[in-house]
Amino acid sequence: MPGQGEKLRALIEKGEHFVAGDTFSALTGRIVEHVGFPAAYLGGHACSAFHYAVPDNGVYSQVEQIEQASRIANAIAIPLIADADTLGETVADAYHYTRRYIQQGIAGYHVEDERNPKHGKLVNGLWSIKDQQARIDAGVRARRDSGQDLVIIARCDELYPSEAGGGGGGDMEEAIRRGHAYVEAGADVLFYPPSPAPVAEIVKAFDGKVPIATMGFTVPGTAFNMATGGWVVAAVNHLRMARELMETGSIASAREAFANFPEKYELIDQDFYDDLIVDWANKTGRQTRPNHAS
Repeated sequence: MPGQGEKLRALIEKGEHFVAGDTFSALTGRIVEHVGFPAAYLGGHACSAFHYAVPDNGVYSQVEQIEQASRIANAIAIPLIADADTLGETVADAYHYTRRYIQQGIAGYHVEDERNPKHGKLVNGLWSIKDQQARIDAGVRARRDSGQDLVIIARCDELYPSEAGGGGGGDMEEAIRRGHAYVEAGADVLFYPPSPAPVAEIVKAFDGKVPIATMGFTVPGTAFNMATGGWVVAAVNHLRMARELMETGSIASAREAFANFPEKYELIDQDFYDDLIVDWANKTGRQTRPNHAS
């Protein structure tokens, strides 16, 4: 039976564009799988905001990201791609965390070249090409030593300029140079945020020789799109319901949403656990009743 890394690699090598559905919890992972996505994606911003209420500035650690990724991976059968940030500060971190991602059943991750603290007010720039190659190489070595597959996606932020909140300089030639260097170090896929227009140029530059991933949009010739932003919708809806309850003392909209969500018990395997309990009750002479959740 193929492992999750092998499943993801097979999806990519199939050559048909796919979308990794946005997830930020075990339940949303189940939802993504339930509606038919072939893969799932856990973003760093989603994880840091939804689980720890902190910004995606390198504030929370890879230990915390792996903890949440593990919960999702163990709840679904489709492969999960995780945002691995910079994989820590050193090649030792990169090696160790790669082993941890593999041990927890994550199919692939993307490792970026922007220095921490990122996406904030500090003008931080990118790691040198040699530094980033060393991180990718450490991930490749950890994968080899584990004996299991993992898809390594190298994220290059050169096209994510400082004025837009990134760490890059916006130089297309430098972005392509970095991409070639990252593939040389062992990356399986390249990922360039943040917008479609420059990515279209990147696709032409690599001429189909290297799979290119995107986030939140699709560009012809790319391998897959890692969807994101679902946590924002969930948070906004929760905020609205909380305000409604505070202001009116009623949660009418929540009750309506609950009633219109027939899959809610299917997603948590309610019937399976009911059967387990009924079987146990019958074998031990205990009384059963209809489940109110049925």
